[in-house]
Amino acid sequence: MADPHVALVTGGSSGIGAAVCRALAAEEMTVVVCSSRSVQRGEALAAELGGSYVQGDVADDGDARRIVATAVERHGRLDVVVNSAGTTATVPHADLEAVTDELWTRILGVNLLGPWHVIRAAVPHLRATGDGVVVNVSSRAGSRPVGSSIPYAVSKAGLNHLTALLANALGPEIRVNAVAPGLVETPWAGTAGLDDLRRQVEARAPLRRVGQADEIAEAVLGLVRSRYTTGVVLMADGGMFLR
Repeated sequence: MADPHVALVTGGSSGIGAAVCRALAAEEMTVVVCSSRSVQRGEALAAELGGSYVQGDVADDGDARRIVATAVERHGRLDVVVNSAGTTATVPHADLEAVTDELWTRILGVNLLGPWHVIRAAVPHLRATGDGVVVNVSSRAGSRPVGSSIPYAVSKAGLNHLTALLANALGPEIRVNAVAPGLVETPWAGTAGLDDLRRQVEARAPLRRVGQADEIAEAVLGLVRSRYTTGVVLMADGGMFLR
């Protein structure tokens, strides 16, 4: 027998992804936690939430298909996909020579091809529910000339457009939206070594502080619930986009 509602969260073992897992579980969804690393942490979170864990690299299409297939085999259906897996590197934007082809390949592979792989594999299962939902975790860097590196910002700009394209292509059975956080306190991106950026946010953002992972999870959950919303990239950056 299928579980009532099943959500797959990539990059779910820590940071924003883990907060999203907890938020969806609080809505009585069965959560499948996925990560490429941090296996023990992912398994522990899945056990805590009464869900399950699957390891895989979403940049690899075969792995992405296996992740989705495993979720459906275990739980009988798939209603929600949250693409939270991401990677980056810190490279000053003016230092063009420091940006190698390998860096481009790794960042685009996880941040842009990864969501594409997972969504493509999930479409038949999401469509079967009649109200499938995809939420991509993007970034403020996808719409502004900022971010930890040019490849990272470009990957998120691509993810924003992919969100719009798929929302247009997959309706009415599947809604596709994105959340674009600004600076958020997480173990992955964190704010360690980013004191100047923190001070800028605290000085300039209308809300005068950096974000918390559970606040981004609230935004994700809002888009999961919002049944008449698709193709939206929701800024969750304390209002920095206004400045």
